[in-house]
Amino acid sequence: MDMNVDGKQGPDQGVIRVFVVHDHPMIRCGLAALLRSEHGMQCVGEASDGDEAISLALAARPQVMVMGLRMPRMAGIAAMQALRPLLADTRFVMLAGEAAPRELRRALAAGASAALPKSTGAMAVVEAIRSAYQGQQALTPAQPGAAPDTPPAVGANLTQRERDLLVLLARGCSNQNICNALGIALPTVKYHVTHILTKLRADNRTEAVLVALRHQLVELQQAAPR
Repeated sequence: MDMNVDGKQGPDQGVIRVFVVHDHPMIRCGLAALLRSEHGMQCVGEASDGDEAISLALAARPQVMVMGLRMPRMAGIAAMQALRPLLADTRFVMLAGEAAPRELRRALAAGASAALPKSTGAMAVVEAIRSAYQGQQALTPAQPGAAPDTPPAVGANLTQRERDLLVLLARGCSNQNICNALGIALPTVKYHVTHILTKLRADNRTEAVLVALRHQLVELQQAAPR
């Protein structure tokens, strides 16, 4: 049985408890290893399909479940719909293989916080987990919703974690200072900074801060993120 529930008596304060469900062993084990190496996250269990997830997840008490969209015996959406009444505070991040865009939209409509395509990188999965834990629903280009009539506001697509980094960037913090302040690894900081520059269409950190200040995304007197 693909299960690995930590032997702790209760959830650690500030640590996101994550349960991984996927029928492909390499993907499942890779995600579990990623979560164990990521500061602020804890892999509390694994299952190979929806049926197994239903039988194991209640004892694991996950705050976020990362689940394959297409699995044998019970697919991801069906498993999520079965688990939501039993785990009312748990958020769901769906992972799609060759799923069509309409399936990704269907997963979101069914209650998933994110539905990520096959090409999603590891750090994007971590960010989706954090966003789900914070109660946000993530939309990516592979998860098209209704196209807005007007362009979105500058910075509207920034995640909460990216906004936290912007506050520290505006204070002139180095990458190492940001690591210490947010309790995340240096590669994670670099990943987020790259995404901030892309989303704000900035060529460097200074320009990103100027854009953020101009559009009131951060304030210099803003309290430090926790």
